[in-house]
Amino acid sequence: MSPHSFPHIRVKGSPYERGRQYGQQAAAYIRQNIEVYQGLFAHYIGWDWAQATEHALIYEAIIGDYRPHFLDEIRGIAKGAGVAYEDILALNVRTEIRNAGIAQSAPKECTAFVVLPPRTKDRHTLIGQNWDWVLPVTETIVILEVESDNSPNFVTVVEAGLLAKVGMNAAGIGLTTNALNSDLEKGEGGIPYHVILRAILESENFSEAIGAVISHPRASAANYLVAHQAGESFNAETAPGNFSRAYIDFPEADVYAHTNHYLSREIDFKDLGPWRGTDTLVRHQRMEKFLRTHPKTITVPDLQTALADHFNFPDAICCHPDFHKPKFEQFMSIASVIMDLDTNMMWLAEGNPCETAYRKIAYGELLEG
Repeated sequence: MSPHSFPHIRVKGSPYERGRQYGQQAAAYIRQNIEVYQGLFAHYIGWDWAQATEHALIYEAIIGDYRPHFLDEIRGIAKGAGVAYEDILALNVRTEIRNAGIAQSAPKECTAFVVLPPRTKDRHTLIGQNWDWVLPVTETIVILEVESDNSPNFVTVVEAGLLAKVGMNAAGIGLTTNALNSDLEKGEGGIPYHVILRAILESENFSEAIGAVISHPRASAANYLVAHQAGESFNAETAPGNFSRAYIDFPEADVYAHTNHYLSREIDFKDLGPWRGTDTLVRHQRMEKFLRTHPKTITVPDLQTALADHFNFPDAICCHPDFHKPKFEQFMSIASVIMDLDTNMMWLAEGNPCETAYRKIAYGELLEG
């Protein structure tokens, strides 16, 4: 499948104004994304859109207590796109809505990595991932470029209407992520997954980024792999709940990989990731083996090769759809992202990296200005 070329959405100003610009520029993609999630929620949990938007409202006050300006931006997105506020709120809590319906199958989401000096050829910090998700979302991804007055500028590759996904900011921070699955998921109150991602991208330093993860109780299980251009990284495996269910590790090795299961041995709940998707174990072993046994310093082309790996096809690092399955159970690597935090350079494959050439995008102006 050959997806569209992801549009660049550049916004600036107050949170509401940034949101309005985002919504206006991405209006068609946002409306299409709402249609995607109408179908996805109906397929997985049997909810119509009215039920989804009603459930989304339980997170409004929680988000307002955590980062009130996010609600201003959501209102702006809705205004700019000409849709309801609740529609945009529902997109931003799409993980929590799905969990509320106790879906019994897990999506295949993401193989992430970080490579630190001295393992990189230029002694730069490289971070990235394959983002695996359902096929219809390939038509709704945008590249959101944010000029902010009160936090670092950032860029994120994200579904239209959502606040953030994978990206990097002007403070030297790079972010990748993996969905996780625990037996604690019930779609209850807590900070939503994608809201935390946005807060990390607004962080000035590591302590702020860690605080974005642990300062408030979370609604969903997720992994946050974060690096800094100074050559440091941390990984936070989390489950619903407070700081006691956030397992933060500063990897001692110069390479690190993560997929969709917990690596920490300290968890006090059931990890459902391997049970719901055994491919997570294979992808992690394959990516970690590549990083740890690579005979030379690692380059961007090396990482592009690793991210196109087809071992265990179709459930490989480079994930391909099984067209025998229903529409919303067909997963693929909808985007592949590599970021050099020293040069603020991004390499982006818009779809499966085995089929789609990476394009090189320079963000020096946005992230250094």
